Amino acid sequence: MSRQTLGRQFGWLWAAFAVSSYGTGLGFGAFSVLAILVLHSGPTQVAVLAASGRAVGSLLAVPLGPWVEFRRKRPVMIAMDLTRFAALVSIPVAYALGGLTFTQLLLVSITVATANIAFNAASGAYLKSLVAPENLLVANARFESTTWTSTMLGPPLGGAAIGMFGPVTTVLADATSYLLSALGIRAIGGTEPHPAPAKASQLRAGDLLDGWRYILAHPTLRPLLLNAMTVNGLIMASEPLLAVLLLGHLGFTPWQYALALAASSGAGGFVGSRLARPLAARFGQHRVLLTAGVLRACWPIGLAFVGPGVPGMLLVTVLQLGMVTCIGVFNPLLATARLTQTAPDRVARTLTAWSVSTGAAIALTTAAWGWVAAATTPRTAIALAGVLLLASPLLLPRREPAERDADPSPSSTLSA
Repeated sequence: MSRQTLGRQFGWLWAAFAVSSYGTGLGFGAFSVLAILVLHSGPTQVAVLAASGRAVGSLLAVPLGPWVEFRRKRPVMIAMDLTRFAALVSIPVAYALGGLTFTQLLLVSITVATANIAFNAASGAYLKSLVAPENLLVANARFESTTWTSTMLGPPLGGAAIGMFGPVTTVLADATSYLLSALGIRAIGGTEPHPAPAKASQLRAGDLLDGWRYILAHPTLRPLLLNAMTVNGLIMASEPLLAVLLLGHLGFTPWQYALALAASSGAGGFVGSRLARPLAARFGQHRVLLTAGVLRACWPIGLAFVGPGVPGMLLVTVLQLGMVTCIGVFNPLLATARLTQTAPDRVARTLTAWSVSTGAAIALTTAAWGWVAAATTPRTAIALAGVLLLASPLLLPRREPAERDADPSPSSTLSA
């Protein structure tokens, strides 16, 4: 199959996405490293740092959906990139001056998480206006493959960079990537129509929930969101417990743990994302989405049976590879269906509500599964998550949606 060209403007958007993705990959876990090695924080503080950014950032992002909706998307994307750059670059500056504190790490984490949600909402809306509907899957598959490649290569390179050049190296690289992303988005050029200005009544507190009302009234988006919240929450909640099981109870070394998870995840995600388009072209997008959604839920239950040594390492690698390959197929199809099924004047609010919902689900499920593991064992908690995941395909939409379902809400012309 020949490579499809989506134009110069998409090329710049993809390049900006790629450079920020690799920056994020390089900086993966950098805040925890700084908290432990520089600030000598304990496990409770590290856990608070990891959870607070996502949880508080999701809360602060709630009013950003309507704000993004009624503004041109490229300036918002550039502003969010520059916000992330300024927040992150403050860390190496404070470190060099000897003034880095845990409070600063916490505030930067929250700022970056909030800006991430606003950026993703704006970029999704902008992508829908930039790329023809029949090319959305191609574009989303390219973004997905880039994400998984950066996931596979970034953390090991970031770890090596920290060892060679110091603990703030990857934070500086991550900050620089957002500055380069902003320059890439500016280089897209062209004109972007200004959305109709919002009325004061459209930005009242009650209307901040419009994204959720739209999703919950939609026959396709509602089950997709519920499935995403369930699957993402259970998978992410199992990750720290798997680390405890492998590194603590089964005696895996850190390099074995990283090889079994990071390398297989990156490879599986890349392969899956490359398969999404040809599979959809042959069997249909909805059928492939359902099949991948079912298959991705079948692998995690096997993690409850991991044993020590090489057999255990091989089992983790195979299970992780299988699960993430299915996720790599599913995600671009999900992203395409979400954009296709959302009315053009609701994209930013819908994507903001989506990000807030999945972020909150991950935070709450992770906390709940930590309690389950404490009350039982990590292996039992992982097994429970695996069993519940087996039921998650029941939440997927059964019928194949129309090219775009009719707007189910009574106020479909809210911003027009």
